[in-house]
Amino acid sequence: MTTRDIFSTVLLSLSLTLPAYSFAEIDTLSSAINKAGRQRMLTQRIVATYSQVGLEITTKKSKQQLKAAINLFEEQLGELKEYRPSGEIHKQLQRVTELWQPLQKIAREPVEKSKAKELRILAEDALTASQRVVIMFQDESGTKKGELVNISGRQRMLSQRLSNLYMLQSWGFNSSEYTDDYSRALNEFKGALTELSTSTLSTEEINQKLNKARREFRMFERSSHHKNGEFIPLMIKMSADKLLNLMNDVTHLYEQLENKDGNELRNP
Repeated sequence: MTTRDIFSTVLLSLSLTLPAYSFAEIDTLSSAINKAGRQRMLTQRIVATYSQVGLEITTKKSKQQLKAAINLFEEQLGELKEYRPSGEIHKQLQRVTELWQPLQKIAREPVEKSKAKELRILAEDALTASQRVVIMFQDESGTKKGELVNISGRQRMLSQRLSNLYMLQSWGFNSSEYTDDYSRALNEFKGALTELSTSTLSTEEINQKLNKARREFRMFERSSHHKNGEFIPLMIKMSADKLLNLMNDVTHLYEQLENKDGNELRNP
């Protein structure tokens, strides 16, 4: 067994809730878009799992998931740099690396409520920089498939963004910034589900997954509307992770799409 195989097995055992194909080598622009897009999600998942530890929600598992998210971000950042060792995208990856250092430093230290706000700010900066990498890969691809991989991959990020914002509010961070960002993420997730469902490239298998995601999202919305200041973070965490899994599957299916001639469909 190679070092890479061992590392992948360890990550899987830490319950990141991503399937085995998540750890495949980058060999196409679509897989680069997928992996770069997963980096966006990990910035948000780090904040969510950090907050879960602070809230003492399934503490052991949450610590494992936090560690796995940190390790996977670092692993994939190295893979993306190796895939694109020079040029403008590499320069942007260097920017992600600069932003990653203070973020991972706090995330690896013992969880403290006083550090949570700073962690989120750093994660937002890393998210913005990682989003730029995805767009650069998508623009280079110039395909409709690449766009769909980006959109569906962004849904993974939104699932964990919703989770971390809910966790932070449960932890006592009740600023209007968090509630506004939460409402915006709900609307963005809903809008992207519609966009993906109406795409002519969505296969029957993809649409079945999207229908499951739509049902899960409706349950997530209903559950998240708490009354009288009551929060149900464990239930929200579980629902958000189901959405993450479903959208990860969808992203992979879009990544594998080919037209009848075996070539990627290009944007006009």
